[in-house]
Amino acid sequence: MSTINVPKKEEVSSANQAIFNNLEKALGFVPNLYATFAHSENALGNYLNFANAKTSLKAKEKEVVNLAVSQANNCLYCLSAHTAIGKMNGFNDEQILELRAGKASFDPKLDALARLAKNITDNRGATDAQVLNNFFAAGWTKENLIDTIVLVGDKTISNYINNATEIPIDFPVAQPLEAVEA
Repeated sequence: MSTINVPKKEEVSSANQAIFNNLEKALGFVPNLYATFAHSENALGNYLNFANAKTSLKAKEKEVVNLAVSQANNCLYCLSAHTAIGKMNGFNDEQILELRAGKASFDPKLDALARLAKNITDNRGATDAQVLNNFFAAGWTKENLIDTIVLVGDKTISNYINNATEIPIDFPVAQPLEAVEA
């Protein structure tokens, strides 16, 4: 059960109402997580600017990180949202479960990325040298490393907002991971 309400458009500042309007145009609705950010005058705009900033990672690669991090942080809301987004980016159900487990047997380069994202999250940044070496050996660059770490931070923020507030999930709920071994 939610620890705070999900605010409606009329309950937030005019600046956040404008962001709600843009989200409704782009997505067709305002996700509960984004609406919850709007309890703050500045957090929603700041977060969306951060989350939508330029990166060396492609959309599909970002979903690899988002799924691995959200699983490591046990955020069912973000797992549900990124399962839907992952499917829109071409991943099937089996691949999504594998990515959530922090691996990708179907693609060696994505496997190195998933393992890195999980390792960074699990170890709060103290990345295992072998995981990092495998990341570079798979063809990733130093720029990709920094952008991956930034994305881990981005996703951790939204995971923590949800985990603290327990807002209702407004995406199809992600299935449990038990079927996949990390």
